[in-house]
Amino acid sequence: MSRVEDRLKELGLELPAVAAPLAAYVPAVRTGNHVYTSGQLPFVKGVLPSTGRVGDGVTPGEAEQMAALCALNAIAAVGSIVDLDDVVRIVKVVGFVASIPEFYGQPGVVNGASNLLGEVFGDAGVHARSAVGVSALPMNSPVEVEIIAEVR
Repeated sequence: MSRVEDRLKELGLELPAVAAPLAAYVPAVRTGNHVYTSGQLPFVKGVLPSTGRVGDGVTPGEAEQMAALCALNAIAAVGSIVDLDDVVRIVKVVGFVASIPEFYGQPGVVNGASNLLGEVFGDAGVHARSAVGVSALPMNSPVEVEIIAEVR
């Protein structure tokens, strides 16, 4: 078992199967020493645990937990094309939060993804980030996350 897989196990997490694309794209692509993931939704065994927008049926806390699920799915996407122990660092995270216009807490929601990446990769999980509020996401998901990882 790899170091990253051991860490996931310590955290009580298991890498999910990589989510099948919803359209004409692949879950992750490597170019040079970087892996770019497509936007990952918070699927659990192929199902979204909740739908809607933050502030309209989804609480910020629920959305933060779903951002962590998105990050776990992104790790799985990276692991589908490289050994996770070859991840040098997580370079960038972009989080999209479907929310009502009066909600301004997108950074707190995307902390769910950032915190999980830090727990899994330690110092290599520290990254640059954007947290963007949007009116809607695919499948009415509250959150979508994509990552860029530097690899050996």
